[in-house]
Amino acid sequence: MNKAYKCRIYPNSEQKTMFAKTFGCVRFIYNRMLFDKIEYYNEYQKKLKNTPAQYKSEFEWLKEVDSLALANAQLNLQNAYNNFFRDKKVGFPKYKSKKCNKHSYTTNFVNGNIIIQDGMIKLPKVGFVKMKQHRTIPESYKLKSVTVSKNASGKYYVSILFEYENQVQKTEPQKFLGLDFSMHELYVASDGTSANYPRFYRQALKKLEREQRRLSKMEKGSNNRNKQRVKVARLHEKVANQRKDFLHKQSRQITNAYDCVCIEDLNMKAMSQAMNFGKSVADNGWGMFTTFLQYKLEEIGKQLVRIDKFFASSQFCSVCGYQNSETKDLSVREWICPCCQTHHNRDINAAVNIRNEGMRIALA
Repeated sequence: MNKAYKCRIYPNSEQKTMFAKTFGCVRFIYNRMLFDKIEYYNEYQKKLKNTPAQYKSEFEWLKEVDSLALANAQLNLQNAYNNFFRDKKVGFPKYKSKKCNKHSYTTNFVNGNIIIQDGMIKLPKVGFVKMKQHRTIPESYKLKSVTVSKNASGKYYVSILFEYENQVQKTEPQKFLGLDFSMHELYVASDGTSANYPRFYRQALKKLEREQRRLSKMEKGSNNRNKQRVKVARLHEKVANQRKDFLHKQSRQITNAYDCVCIEDLNMKAMSQAMNFGKSVADNGWGMFTTFLQYKLEEIGKQLVRIDKFFASSQFCSVCGYQNSETKDLSVREWICPCCQTHHNRDINAAVNIRNEGMRIALA
């Protein structure tokens, strides 16, 4: 199995220049190879097999950067190109814009060209860069590749990919939990608890609107506009970090307490478009939460069970199984079952039904 560690790095001015040069060369080789592929296909109706080495004689400055970074750009282009011909729904590869404020490149570990020691990481053509490492890497892990990235706020990161043997034994599920998606709380659980999501984006919305309004009035290309752009990017970054921190902690608590977690397999993109809840759906990060939950559970042999999205979890009585079609109306938050006279909270009842259905699937 593979596992990635993301760490922040602090390059000096010379290293920043080398990173910028590498980002530019990777973007250039990707765009140039894509252009040649398109021209060749239009003329001969065949796929062109081109490599970065073919361009180094014409563009001498390509030799100044890491060759493995250029090779990975070629692989990314080739995969995108082949995916388009395999499935037209994927879309044709697009040119990489120079105006994009996020940059990255990937280099592979070959013959000890990458070294991690004493709070530093050695990268090809760059040298040793100061790194903030949060976790100790087990000795059994084998280094595979490193992705260097620069985000919109100007911070640099490395994502270090390791390979390790998976020796996790599956846990026999004893404790089950059902989670029902909630627009405001993030989720309501079958044990009656909820996440009480703080809605970080909504809290920062006024400040974001004010700073973005200032940005829109500044002259394009000016230094003041670039400073304001970084300020806006840092506000968005803070919201994203707050959200990730909250979701990581919630998913860790659930993973430690339960053996099997059951959720509905929801299409969040379609839900945000159909119900005009785009900001709320994007703010609580349900998709990110389920991703965190799944890999945390799988790492220790536990499981995440996804229930079909057409399962009517809100309509069935979790006690006797009576189906109440009136609960299709979302305004009905509480109801009493006419058969067993049980009083139901809509969300808790749905979470219990999801747990029961997930339990049935997991133990089948």
